[in-house]
Amino acid sequence: MYRYDAFDAAFVAERNRQFRAQVERRIDGALTEDEFKPLRLMNGLYLQLHAYMLRVAIPYGTLRGNQMDKLAEIAERWDKGYGHFTTRQNIQFNWPRLRDVPDILDALAEVEMHALQTSGNTIRNVTADHFAGAAADEVADPRPVAELIRQWSTDHPEFQFLPRKFKIAVTGSPNDRAVTAAHDIGLRIVANEAGEIGYRVLVGGGLGRTPMIGKVIADFVSGDDLLPYLEAIVSVWNLLGRRDNKYKSRIKITVHEHGIDAIRDLVEARFAEVKPEFSGVDQEMLAAITAQFAPPAFAERSTELFDAAYETDPGFRAWADTNLTAHRAPGYAIAQISLKAHGATPGDATADQMRAMADIARRFGHDELRISHEQNVVLPHVHKADLPEIHKILKAQGLATANIGLVSDIIACPGMDYCALATARSIPIAQSIATRFDELKIEHEIGDLKIKISGCINACGHHHVGHIGILGLDRAGVENYQITLGGDHTEDASLGERTGPGFSADEVVPAIETVVQTYLETRRDAEETFLETYRRVGMAPFKAALYPSKDKDTSRNEARANAA
Repeated sequence: MYRYDAFDAAFVAERNRQFRAQVERRIDGALTEDEFKPLRLMNGLYLQLHAYMLRVAIPYGTLRGNQMDKLAEIAERWDKGYGHFTTRQNIQFNWPRLRDVPDILDALAEVEMHALQTSGNTIRNVTADHFAGAAADEVADPRPVAELIRQWSTDHPEFQFLPRKFKIAVTGSPNDRAVTAAHDIGLRIVANEAGEIGYRVLVGGGLGRTPMIGKVIADFVSGDDLLPYLEAIVSVWNLLGRRDNKYKSRIKITVHEHGIDAIRDLVEARFAEVKPEFSGVDQEMLAAITAQFAPPAFAERSTELFDAAYETDPGFRAWADTNLTAHRAPGYAIAQISLKAHGATPGDATADQMRAMADIARRFGHDELRISHEQNVVLPHVHKADLPEIHKILKAQGLATANIGLVSDIIACPGMDYCALATARSIPIAQSIATRFDELKIEHEIGDLKIKISGCINACGHHHVGHIGILGLDRAGVENYQITLGGDHTEDASLGERTGPGFSADEVVPAIETVVQTYLETRRDAEETFLETYRRVGMAPFKAALYPSKDKDTSRNEARANAA
């Protein structure tokens, strides 16, 4: 795992010192809020509905136990005792007082953390596959190159005032768990015919009010060329990107307006210019970084304790079946900790829960934790022999919900409970759906089903790529929820299709229940997932079930037309 060097520590300390002075000037009135805004955004501080919100970077979702402990301390000392993990693998504190933020930043620096570039029109926190370095299907660990990109992009003099925010994701697996197709740049580690490791580069993905799937700009970029190629992409967009309209300023719009072929030509020309400037320095940095991501020493131990618990404890067996994933090392597993207990706020963790997860990581998980884009926490390296004890500890903390990938494992943005941009609530809808399906006791019968909820068109809840997506909007002062079906965030990425008119807050949970029941009645067998069924039968049966009266009116009108 990456550790700060002297430069990192000094850089963060100096930025914190500067921001402390800026906060003091805001408090004493020397700076207006408008003057203060660009300064606070450079340090991850937002002004939300009720209070300031601090977004802390968790680069590529990787944490040590002492870092999670520090987040717990911040939650208790300066917030309301909890934090909210996000789809960008970050954590947000929703209630800090402005005068306390410099102290929070200094506390973060003590454990090599910061809030730089978690907001503003710059390159944001680089995200990665939350199973990186552990997954059995992995081509190569994406975290070293994600760290290289973080260092290259932090305070990059050309890229601090881009046309709009810019997001990069990296995956090292053919099974894309990093949502690369929905990013401004998506990187997929691949091997060419000669067995050389390189990168397939996607550009122009994004969600929001104009959702688009990223397009392949290069099928294979070698490791030596990657950083200058990224520099070429961002610098081309920095010149072409629109600054006259923030709704058309993202690179996806630039790619759409100019065409991927024209963008590729411009990037290739710019790449030829910038490549000599790197002179191999990036590769020297990458070699040093990679050495810090050496895999832990995996032990050879019996799995008898796991096997016995699996056979005799139904609760443990249910948790193991849903929350464990295959590990590359024999005898090990990847364990996902659900932050989606039925009726809870998706992504929230209390200080006590954070400390419990940190302690588990130190005792059983090689002192490593991951935050997933699905707002859960991952123990990437745990021996199966330790899993019964881990499950026992998690259960005592309310963290043993066996629902990873099921209907109640819902992604939800903070919505109108916190966000100044939101037009509808997300959290209560997620809570109601999870509670309803827990009452029905059919989650495991339903199987793999990803529901994603956004409280406005900015799509922080990734609703466009949910198997079932829910978008909350304001309709003449009333919350209205549109439903989309068939989205997919994986390597086969697709955008969901809108079912039709939206539903009121009281109607949306019954509507989701109708969609799920239609799936259960329509699927070929218990092995066919919701997404597979939708792709086979299309929208028609779901639409007919959701809008029966409209369907009857349509049929009646068609019959009259045919008779005429």
